[in-house]
Amino acid sequence: MKAIILSGGKGTRLRPLTYTGAKQLVPVANKPILWYGIEAIVAAGITDIGIIISPETGDEVRTKTGDGDRFGANITYILQEKPAGLAHAVKVARPFLGDSPFVMYLGDNLIQSELGEFLNSFKEQHMDAMILLRPVPNPTSFGVAQVDDQGRVLHLVEKPKVPPSNLALVGIYFFANTIHAAIDRIQPSARGELEITDAIQDLINHQTHVEARQIEGWWLDTGKKDDLLEANQIILDTRLKSDIAGEVDEQSKTFGRVHIGTGSRLINCTVRGPVTIGNNCYLENCFIGPYSSIADQVTLIDIDLEHSVVLQGAKMTGIHQRIVDSVIGQRAQLRAAPQRPKALRFMIGDDSQIELT
Repeated sequence: MKAIILSGGKGTRLRPLTYTGAKQLVPVANKPILWYGIEAIVAAGITDIGIIISPETGDEVRTKTGDGDRFGANITYILQEKPAGLAHAVKVARPFLGDSPFVMYLGDNLIQSELGEFLNSFKEQHMDAMILLRPVPNPTSFGVAQVDDQGRVLHLVEKPKVPPSNLALVGIYFFANTIHAAIDRIQPSARGELEITDAIQDLINHQTHVEARQIEGWWLDTGKKDDLLEANQIILDTRLKSDIAGEVDEQSKTFGRVHIGTGSRLINCTVRGPVTIGNNCYLENCFIGPYSSIADQVTLIDIDLEHSVVLQGAKMTGIHQRIVDSVIGQRAQLRAAPQRPKALRFMIGDDSQIELT
């Protein structure tokens, strides 16, 4: 059994952050989103993983993620020259996949459920494909499935105006090698892409064994700022463990679950968890409220922050109004002078400099 993770695309919904980097490397609780998918796949017992990369961000993904040693996996990088659809990504990965069954995992997805139980059902019942579904309130924004009482998939449609159900396709799929012939039989959609939903529908039309399973717990597609903040909140709520390795002076106080990395220094700060602070950070005269993630090498002086994500190397000084619901890019710099309104919200890309006057 192999796996492919899609880590290409342009990440337009997370701009300006993704003008300069891959959306799958944006951190949730100080860990790249992509890594959660790798860890979930390895936990299911699959260690031969191909990562689909784009020309624009592939080098960054490769450099940051490495050869898989840190995950106990063997990672192969597969270049998709243009974003021509999910089924096209499978086509590009065919030399890596060979005749092996495989999991396809969209790299900006996070789910609470473990993959092992689904993988076992897929293998034991010798399916040609298995899709994961979740009821959603807005099915017109997703690929949608119609399923019978036995869990067999009857029909798939991509972002329908009139949905046949409220069951959205989660970005995780299980395939036998028969999917390759199905992809060869389909044509590009109206938007010029080879759609994986069309390939699965082709399997259904040829009366192969295609089933669905509904996931329980949360499912997060981290493609937008608010989704990213929600994912950060849920991961901090469910997975963060207290660990203070940095230096916290006598005037500083921490409450609840707080992680502070090595080399970080807090002076006269209050931190109310769940909060994670990376390595080699400097915080002085700050209040860090719940559901905040601060990456490595960040400097915060006279800052009041909560429910926000601050990326590596950012620097914020002298902002005396609370910053909430914000994502601050790598190496971004914010500084302020006079009094401003009670709360500020930001979506700031890498290397930005902002002065509030």
